[in-house]
Amino acid sequence: MNTNIIVIAGPTGVGESVITKKIINFFPRFTRLITATSRKPRLNEKHKQDYYFFSKEGFLKEIEKGNIPEYTYIKNRDVYYGSYLPDLEKKIKENFIIIANTDAVGTRYYKKNYNALTIFIKPDSIENLKKRLRKRDKNISEKELKKRIENAKKEIQNEEKYYDYVVINKEGYLKEAVKEVKNIIEKEIKL
Repeated sequence: MNTNIIVIAGPTGVGESVITKKIINFFPRFTRLITATSRKPRLNEKHKQDYYFFSKEGFLKEIEKGNIPEYTYIKNRDVYYGSYLPDLEKKIKENFIIIANTDAVGTRYYKKNYNALTIFIKPDSIENLKKRLRKRDKNISEKELKKRIENAKKEIQNEEKYYDYVVINKEGYLKEAVKEVKNIIEKEIKL
């Protein structure tokens, strides 16, 4: 496959960010696309390092300027997420292979515009996904947890079909999921 974009995605808490970091450690030319969001930073998250954090109004202005060509609005959380074009263009110019952690909207955008290799990370069960979300955010409210689980169920049901590959990140078997993703990349991408 002739591309410099890989999408590794899945529902919140499934481990796509951890898998992405481990894959980047294997390949020196790889880097992560830093996406934009209108949500507030979580504990230890940094602007321009984890996300480009914007207010809702700021996010909408970036869309108007053409800096966010694809985005998703998550109604039940009142939050926007999207690709930040200045970060993408800079990394393409620097000849990186870029991993984007996005949703189905972003996946279709990268597939259409960049011929991206797309990998969907799936939990082995919704129950284990709940455990991961609670472990990641000890202060998560039941209301917020319920919203995220509902969104995850919808993503698994409706979005999985848009991906080239599906990898199950089974609880306690992260190494195996990383190895499977690494094998897919080595098979599909000219390194």
